[in-house]
Amino acid sequence: MVRVTTPGVRLLPNAITVLALCAGLSAVQFALTKNYAMAIASIGIAAVLDSLDGRIARLLDATSKMGAELDSLSDGISFGVAPALVIYVWQTGADRIGWVASLIFAVCMILRLARFNTLLDDTEQPPYASEFFVGVPAPAGGLLAMLPLVAYLQWGSGWWSSQYVVWAWTIAIAALLISRIPTLSLKTVKAPAKAIAPLLIGVALLAAAIIQFPLVALLVAMVLYLAHIPYSVYRHRWLAAHPEAWTVPPRERRAIRRARSSRRLGLRPPLRRRVAGAVRAVRLPRETVRTPRGTSENGQGPRRRSWRQIGLRRK
Repeated sequence: MVRVTTPGVRLLPNAITVLALCAGLSAVQFALTKNYAMAIASIGIAAVLDSLDGRIARLLDATSKMGAELDSLSDGISFGVAPALVIYVWQTGADRIGWVASLIFAVCMILRLARFNTLLDDTEQPPYASEFFVGVPAPAGGLLAMLPLVAYLQWGSGWWSSQYVVWAWTIAIAALLISRIPTLSLKTVKAPAKAIAPLLIGVALLAAAIIQFPLVALLVAMVLYLAHIPYSVYRHRWLAAHPEAWTVPPRERRAIRRARSSRRLGLRPPLRRRVAGAVRAVRLPRETVRTPRGTSENGQGPRRRSWRQIGLRRK
């Protein structure tokens, strides 16, 4: 069955991409008016819209080459240029080093997006490569660059708002953007049926936390994202070393991991040793000379049975 896509349906994903672009550019305008909270919110809205346009395009079968190019340009402005300018405007007394750091961040974001587009056409990647991003993705990088500003709005001035700390942090996030460090992709995460109800409760709690404590919730989310990177690196290396786990579901992967870990630790099945309360078989000694029953070996009287011959043990 061929699905017919109307021009209006094809316009919807591109319209969402343009809205994300407008949200990212509005962050700069809010920063110029010293409204930094709305600047952070604008970049967050751009990140949410960016995660929706591609999914909606695939759902409606409205993907196009123009939409892919427009999405890359929107990401470069919303998560590269806009955060760099917001941070530079926030640091009003910034010197030339601040402008250099802003340029480095914007350029690294563009390079990261260019590499992402080239990897889409690479057909020689292993099957597990779709579960990871190469480097930190653009929306996460744009929000991570705003971490010092979020801390400043929450707790005021401190070491986190120092110019040198801010620019060093900006360059560090720029390095993560163009790095080869694998990070988990939420696009391939599948929740089991039993976890749907707990996940919905978690979403409700997350929404309540964002409404009541938006800055704290954003800080916690950024810290958790940075904390997941070591696990992502470990998982990527483990999958690269175990081809048998590339096409199996997560439950079977866990079974393979447990089996491998038990072998690596040298664990063996329990040995057959004596257990308290178990009956122990006792061998009777072999008799080399058979004598009549009831007599001794020399034939002069009744034979006394020793405790060894009847299988008893001394206490």
